[in-house]
Amino acid sequence: MELVYCEKKSSTIEKALWVCYNAAMNQRFLPIGIQDFEDLRKRDCIYVDKTALIYKLAAEGKPYFLSRPRRFGKSLLLSTMEAYFLGKKELFKGLALEKLEKDWTVYPVIKISFGADNYPDLASLKSALNLQLSKYEKTYNIQVEDNRFAPRLNNIITNVSEQTNQKVVILIDEYDKPILDALYTEYEEPNRQELRSFYSPLKDCDKYIRFLFITGITKVSHVNIFSGLNQLNDISLNQDFCTLCGISETELEKYFKPEIEKLAKDRELTVSETKEKLAEMYDGYHFSFRGEGVYNPFCLFKCFFEKMFGSYWFESGTPSFLVKTLQNQPLELSTMVNGRLAKENQFKNYDPDSKNMLPVIYQSGYLTIKGYDKENNLYKLDFPNREIEEGFLEVLLKKFITVPYDDIGLEINNLKNALKNHDVDKALSIIKAAIADLPTVVKKDMCENYYESVTHLVFRLTGFRVVSELQSVAGRSDIVLTTKDSVFIFELKMDKGCGFEEVAAEALTQIDANGYADRFAVSGKTMYKAGVVFSSDGKGLLGWKVAGANS
Repeated sequence: MELVYCEKKSSTIEKALWVCYNAAMNQRFLPIGIQDFEDLRKRDCIYVDKTALIYKLAAEGKPYFLSRPRRFGKSLLLSTMEAYFLGKKELFKGLALEKLEKDWTVYPVIKISFGADNYPDLASLKSALNLQLSKYEKTYNIQVEDNRFAPRLNNIITNVSEQTNQKVVILIDEYDKPILDALYTEYEEPNRQELRSFYSPLKDCDKYIRFLFITGITKVSHVNIFSGLNQLNDISLNQDFCTLCGISETELEKYFKPEIEKLAKDRELTVSETKEKLAEMYDGYHFSFRGEGVYNPFCLFKCFFEKMFGSYWFESGTPSFLVKTLQNQPLELSTMVNGRLAKENQFKNYDPDSKNMLPVIYQSGYLTIKGYDKENNLYKLDFPNREIEEGFLEVLLKKFITVPYDDIGLEINNLKNALKNHDVDKALSIIKAAIADLPTVVKKDMCENYYESVTHLVFRLTGFRVVSELQSVAGRSDIVLTTKDSVFIFELKMDKGCGFEEVAAEALTQIDANGYADRFAVSGKTMYKAGVVFSSDGKGLLGWKVAGANS
């Protein structure tokens, strides 16, 4: 039925019907939380077409591994691959694959996902493996002769291939979750051993496999899937596939112009201002130093839906294995803030036995590639965007600070206003209240590291530029904070068993003697210098001395 609308002749009811018809015809559906490709297409949701990359993967290789943070669409990617290999051509109408694929061969697909449950112990893992294997044994009427999971998987792959006279497609989603769920518990190693055994047939059954794709958050070095499957192609840092998950700037412009315009109108911003805010909050992920950056799709969709620039990634939960790691490894501030230079092997593979937290932080999505030093083969890692920076610092504060968490927001605003008003005494009073007592989890010999770390984190949450260990000709300043019109240099000292006045004066002398302020002399900004003294007995901030403006 076609509706024709005439302004002068139409009745009130006809006008209302026209408005409803027009709204229905122009309604766009965001795929928030939808991980099934067929469901997404049948609901007519907006789909950012990744199928050309899927075709490239299928045409050029066979065994792949992809590491990406949560909420980046890994499950939807595997669901799209499943539909493709099952030959569901009708779902790809209008997409790149519709024209690229000429044969549309139907392959049997074995899909195993660990995303729907938690695996705190070996029993829960074994139950999940049994359920998933039983499904295919029942579907293909396969007799179970050996109850161990590895022989059962081997038996399923060979039988399915022989019954269908086709090679098998195997898709494994969140392969590492049973390890991460049991991290730092007595079940970590049993879960690891069980998975190592379970994945072992994937190499032996190579001749029966058409395509193998494995996803996860981490690349766990202790799981011999990567040494046993030495042909597995890790594309996590590959330039050609850096936009396989996530939404690039090009895709944002192509697919979401109406949503951007609606968001701009609702927030009373220009389209240009809206794009800048979206980029500041949700863009900035780089999975190759040469490739295009991407936005977090979940956060982008939620922002369009709510018409608010919220912290949606953190609202959906903090990865439990990150919290566990922070609780079991010492806090190393340089690993997390100010940017970090690292070689690829320092952040690509996660070793649960190592004290190196960098792979956990990078693979969780809290740090991303921001630059590359070709001469020295070093990557620069830093926070991808404002949402992640604020959220990660708040995760740390919940662990290391004594102020009730509900009060943090208010205190941060007070701290921000104190700095704007050049009230250094009030700013440091807020810091003092925040770290009044040393948490019992922190050893006395870690006092200095703890106090410097927490002071930095609290300052960082103000949104002002904060740098720790800023290099000068004669040394490194502890904390430098800059606002629009001011520079604050904080030198932190332990009391050494004497009065704080003497130590604070020594800290101010060090700032001048080492020329920490010299680089800011021509900035035209007002300069403040503070010597800050902490208790070596865990009694918090003892006192401070402030050198006035440009003194």
